[in-house]
Amino acid sequence: MIKLKVLELLEKKGHTKYWLYKQLGMSYQNFNKMVNNQTKSIRYENIETICLLLECTPNELFEVTFD
Repeated sequence: MIKLKVLELLEKKGHTKYWLYKQLGMSYQNFNKMVNNQTKSIRYENIETICLLLECTPNELFEVTFD
């Protein structure tokens, strides 16, 4: 399973979910599903933007678990 760790990264950087939501310009429903790992896909453009905003790499943004 691949998990998006955006909430952990936001906390480390001192930003809120609302801040990221406004930066991405997505609908709140889609944004909320994405950050709560309730979606099946994420656009490359959103991954890139999140990485730039949080100054991280995709490796830091995602976690792979073998359950």
